Amino acid sequence: MINPIDNSTYFNGNAIVHHQRLTFEGPKISGISSVADGTKQDSLVVPGFIDLQIYGAGGKLFSAEPTVEALSHIENALLKTGTTGFLACIATNTPAVFEQCITVAKAHRSIAKNCLGLHLEGPFINAKRRGAHVLEYIRKATLDEVKALLDFGDGIIKMITIAPELQDDSVIQYLLDNGVVVSLGHSDASFDEATRAYDQGVQTTTHLFNAMSPVHHREPGIPTALFNHAQAMASIIADNQHVSFEVVKMAHKLLKERLFLITDAVTACATGPYQHQALGDKFVMPDGTLSGSSLTMLQAVKNCVNDCDIELVDALKMASQYPAKLIGLEASIGKIAPGADADLLVLDESLDLKEVIFKGERV
Repeated sequence: MINPIDNSTYFNGNAIVHHQRLTFEGPKISGISSVADGTKQDSLVVPGFIDLQIYGAGGKLFSAEPTVEALSHIENALLKTGTTGFLACIATNTPAVFEQCITVAKAHRSIAKNCLGLHLEGPFINAKRRGAHVLEYIRKATLDEVKALLDFGDGIIKMITIAPELQDDSVIQYLLDNGVVVSLGHSDASFDEATRAYDQGVQTTTHLFNAMSPVHHREPGIPTALFNHAQAMASIIADNQHVSFEVVKMAHKLLKERLFLITDAVTACATGPYQHQALGDKFVMPDGTLSGSSLTMLQAVKNCVNDCDIELVDALKMASQYPAKLIGLEASIGKIAPGADADLLVLDESLDLKEVIFKGERV
């Protein structure tokens, strides 16, 4: 167990608070109290970051190497960058690959550190907006298939990205009724179709502006339906490659607490259908199609603050509090409070990472 963090500046979920003492008991935060100390504080303690869409890290792409060892390697690589919770993402693929990944994730569950489950991005998407997804694997869902998928998943599937305009209402409702976060993405839905999906209960939107019907002055598209909705959320990739920083700035002004950060990060891979190749600050497929980012969550936060005119407190919420709430884990992660998991990052004045604390232990 780590010693108390004395005379800290920390993010309490709403504001930056100075001269505090954080204490711990096992993997939990046990207390927070003020201390009378006027010395200069050089570090900021913030909640660990939560990435709801990441394909791989540390040279391992999960769908290309679906093993317990690879998933543990990805976990450790992400912990070192400050991501203390994540959903391992699987893109549109063969049923065999999905089965392998789900089997591994279930086997890994008993030893999991920061892997919170799976995000299936496909295969129930719209081929017209497939991006880097493999065309031959895209298909419409059937209710029986989805029932079998969730039964086989045994609770490990936390999130699914779908194109709702191509799916039966019964499929969407079954996912919602069984606690899966449904995200509208890789979709060509009209404004009306997207609004209907959000009204039905679809909670969020996958990588806003990417692989979806755009805003047009005569066809308002998915983004406008999202902006006009009261509850629907969206993830965004703040790397200035997938989305311009100016557009991230605009989206935050319109969505506020409904916008959260993801990396959509991949790693170089030379096998299987997703052969990601590094190209500057992004990854592309062999044909040049944009296929993923090289972001970390910390870099996304820094980009929001430094390049998108987003206040630090808001950027921190976008990387911790909001994604935790979306997946129903806001009581234990994504915040610094007594009783919450002791998943903390210590940052310097430039927001560079000094230290990672995970479940009360230094990484």
